[in-house]
Amino acid sequence: MKLSDYVIDFIVGQGVSHIFEFIGGAITHLIDSTYDRHDIQCVSMHHEQAGAFAAEGYARINGKLGVSMATSGPGALNLLTGIGSCYFDSVPCMFITGQVNTYEYKFDKPLRQIGFQETDIISVAKPLTKYAKIIVDAEKIRYYLEKAVYLAQNGRPGPVLLDIPMNIQRAMIDPEKLESFYDSEEFRKRHKIPMCNDQQMDEVVKLIAIAKRPVILVGGGVRTAGASMELQYLVDKTGIPVVTSLMGLDIIPHDETAFFGMIGAYGNRYSNFIVANSDFLLILGSRLDSRQTGTMPNTFARAAKKVHVDIDSNELNAKVQVDIAINCNVKTFLDTLNKNLEEYTKQDLSSWYRVIEGYRTKYPTYSMETKFGAIEPNRFMEFLSVHCGIGDIICLDVGQNQMWAAQSFHLKEGQRMLISGGMGSMGFSLPAAIGAAKASPNKRVIVISGDGGIQVNIQDLDTIVNHNLQVKIFIMNNNCLGMVRQFQDMYFGGRQQSTVIGYGCPNLTKIAEAYGFISYIIDNFKDAEEIIKLAIAGDGPAFVEVKLDQMTCVNPKLVVNYPIEDMSPFIEKEELRKEMLIELADGKEVHK
Repeated sequence: MKLSDYVIDFIVGQGVSHIFEFIGGAITHLIDSTYDRHDIQCVSMHHEQAGAFAAEGYARINGKLGVSMATSGPGALNLLTGIGSCYFDSVPCMFITGQVNTYEYKFDKPLRQIGFQETDIISVAKPLTKYAKIIVDAEKIRYYLEKAVYLAQNGRPGPVLLDIPMNIQRAMIDPEKLESFYDSEEFRKRHKIPMCNDQQMDEVVKLIAIAKRPVILVGGGVRTAGASMELQYLVDKTGIPVVTSLMGLDIIPHDETAFFGMIGAYGNRYSNFIVANSDFLLILGSRLDSRQTGTMPNTFARAAKKVHVDIDSNELNAKVQVDIAINCNVKTFLDTLNKNLEEYTKQDLSSWYRVIEGYRTKYPTYSMETKFGAIEPNRFMEFLSVHCGIGDIICLDVGQNQMWAAQSFHLKEGQRMLISGGMGSMGFSLPAAIGAAKASPNKRVIVISGDGGIQVNIQDLDTIVNHNLQVKIFIMNNNCLGMVRQFQDMYFGGRQQSTVIGYGCPNLTKIAEAYGFISYIIDNFKDAEEIIKLAIAGDGPAFVEVKLDQMTCVNPKLVVNYPIEDMSPFIEKEELRKEMLIELADGKEVHK
């Protein structure tokens, strides 16, 4: 059979029914091999970056694998932002690029280029992938495909890239004679799963039993490990309150009694207070980056015994020193812990709950005071979340819109929230929604973006309309690049170069209508409910522009060189001292 046909058969065999691509000459064999098939569909995007983000959204929802294809040269290079996003957020995706014929490829010759659109994408992409390989031997195609998918899905998941020259794509092969990666010595050496240490597990159980102010910090690794049910069992068994990282937001329903918001630089103030005052912190699948801990990691949960569980040993004690570092799959850890807690009697944490409920009541999250009737973004997110249904998929962009939603969108049972965490790429939400909609065609997808982010991949509004996807887009429009503008106002004396000065935004509603969307505008709370209901309930795509004051901010916000409990806008020092159950950190928290 033709090798390109074999590749498509293999992809279908992985449970993948959609390939996100932007065609070019170097992948025409592969694309042609999907023609007239009923078990797989090409979703033709209008930019390779959008195709990569769509594959990421698809993988996050189907839980197995996303696939994106691009041609050689500019097509392959345009995938890189999406490849990096998968790498940083541990998403299993396979990227396939076309390449010039092997007899046109420079290999080690000291030339810049021989073939048209020839680019050494393997060397460029290697630092952002778990595995990247150019295939120059058609007889090795099965081996490299199997190896790529295995590496994408196992251990800490991530992206892989296979670069397939055109003459290899069109080569004829005998599938019965192809070597398998799973029969190889390489696979046998790689196939090792880190297990939990019994002594460490005993110590964790003891710490849980004696803790008076315990907290569980849930990171994205819990979702990656497929450990949501195990986490829920632990919470039910122990009653320990839960906070999350940005990537962990959709792992536990927000109406769960034990859920207490998101921590970090843009987290809820009450959530940060809870972590700061804890005496035991169980960290599950979170890399504890500076957006969680602030720039003073030595002050993070400083009174707590800290247990950090992560499948990537490199993340342990990398940023925050912990008492027990456990290199283990989070699901395996939780399974083991729950078995060890079978005879455990739930401790009385009522006094701790009274404290943390007090924090949540006293320090609700709102972005700013607004004029009568004007849109306050955090309240709008609460309002929007009320009208979204069980099972909806929420796709956030990057910028202020992301933080308002992370702080105040209350996720229901079965809802998912897709976020570009480590890469933090504007333009993520729209194409990720396309991938999510294809992975779960019976579910509604809600896009939340800003006027800046939507313009990055605005071309794929057309893809949503062409496929008549149930995608509802809400644009938080303050007519500027608000996150950086807020940063400029805080640190650069209000010099708003390129965020306000030099920045432009067209009439987004008219653009959406030109693409074929039904469009709405919300500019006050009075009309918000009716328009949200109309947009969400209608069949097919909808576009809603939410007008905001240009100076709208994300609050609270952690300032550089402050501990996470001391956020801007600052509360009085004496109030802070009174709220803390431990000593104030030394240094910068003594503000005016």
